[in-house]
Amino acid sequence: MLAPATTDAPSFDVAATASEAYRAALAVIESVEPRVADATRAELADQRSSLKLIASENYASPAVLLTMGTWLSDKYAEGTVGHRFYAGCQNIDTVESLAAEHARELFGAEYAYAQPHSGIDANLVAFWSILAHRVESPELAELGAKNVNDLTDEQWETLRHKFGNQRALGMSLDSGGHLTHGFRPNISGKMFAQRSYGTDPTTQLLDYDQVAAAAREFKPLILIAGYSAYPRRIDFAKMREIADEVGATLMVDMAHFAGLVAGKVFTGNEDPVPHAHIVTSTTHKSLRGPRGGLVLATEEYASSVDRGCPLVLGGPLGHVMAAKAVAFAEARTPAFRTYAQAVADNAQSLADSLKQRGAKLVTDGTDNHLVLIDVTGYGLTGRQAESALLDAGIVTNRNAVPNDPNGAWYTSGVRIGTPALTTRGFGADEFDTVADLIVTVLKGTTPVTASSGQPGKAKYTLTDGLAAATKAASAELLDANPLYPGLQL
Repeated sequence: MLAPATTDAPSFDVAATASEAYRAALAVIESVEPRVADATRAELADQRSSLKLIASENYASPAVLLTMGTWLSDKYAEGTVGHRFYAGCQNIDTVESLAAEHARELFGAEYAYAQPHSGIDANLVAFWSILAHRVESPELAELGAKNVNDLTDEQWETLRHKFGNQRALGMSLDSGGHLTHGFRPNISGKMFAQRSYGTDPTTQLLDYDQVAAAAREFKPLILIAGYSAYPRRIDFAKMREIADEVGATLMVDMAHFAGLVAGKVFTGNEDPVPHAHIVTSTTHKSLRGPRGGLVLATEEYASSVDRGCPLVLGGPLGHVMAAKAVAFAEARTPAFRTYAQAVADNAQSLADSLKQRGAKLVTDGTDNHLVLIDVTGYGLTGRQAESALLDAGIVTNRNAVPNDPNGAWYTSGVRIGTPALTTRGFGADEFDTVADLIVTVLKGTTPVTASSGQPGKAKYTLTDGLAAATKAASAELLDANPLYPGLQL
């Protein structure tokens, strides 16, 4: 059940009003390109009929979704609030200011920047802001400039070599880190000389002593914390101590767990905002907003972050910033705190239920919103497991596990999360059934030998009737917890 934007009951029937709005919108779309309208209806039907367990996905409220379909999309607004490169941006100023205000209050941040279009954009803004901030002191003084905007082409050329050889230290991909944390195929891996820290080979937990040792040896400019597939919480106070010791800037990517921070499930040392110099996030995962990015920072980095557009961003998306403002307003309610706690509680229940059925979990459990299943015990690759589960109506994504023998494409794991189904109203009993369905499908999946005679990494077969039986069992759970209840197209 989606949390309302306020604690007061609305004075009208939200579902009926939303139904009328969507029917009208789809009729208009259908008059121009009916196939788009058909695909939109089909997507809602698909989401209603499948168990969405992808940890990075959720369901935005009708208010958030409707906010994106407006004429706020039609404005160019490069620049910042009150300082645009185009005239007539007063209404974009309003929605961007509201988004930043709600974000600051929601996370207790000194500064918020709502323009990034995505998580990678937010990280790029953060990276370049840190670089710009670092060269605004001694290096700029040596060049006779007051800020990076004053540099001539020749002066920029002097700095390019320095920029290209800066160092970043982040969590390794197979330990749960993200591509944007310095990996070579990503632009972050080309901007920085990069090194990774991993997890303890026995417990698979983050080893802060190892991180500190790597930082002392490597002396990074940026220490990156955060994850996309690490099923545990992080002590950000310890990470800040490590960063301070080596003179690094602490950057935290909380894209996955932002909703748990907003909902006050992560507090104290587990809340990155009081400890990091810069925090980046997406807005659509556990935060349950529109697809987009966000940067939070201390005041000392505010002026550098404000240059995100035009430094690395194109024109701000006014309609999406408006939707972010609505989502942040929803996240400031008591109902969202209840939801966030349920996300964490449900993840714990799901992990316990999987373990009871013999599943092997990375770190042997979870204390955030996601669970990572090592599927090698079933004789499967992550790709086979992901595909077999999808055949049975369970939507997950394959993911590497620590020291993964199958690499980043086939992988040896499946990542699942609780934010989306918690939005639908699932609780411990429902997630126990979900765990049973997952294990039953994995046990009923047989890898197919490749033509070379070697074990295949992609092909598989399912026990006859298993997919249909799983979908039928899933339908009972889904029908009891409808998506957008009352919304009729």
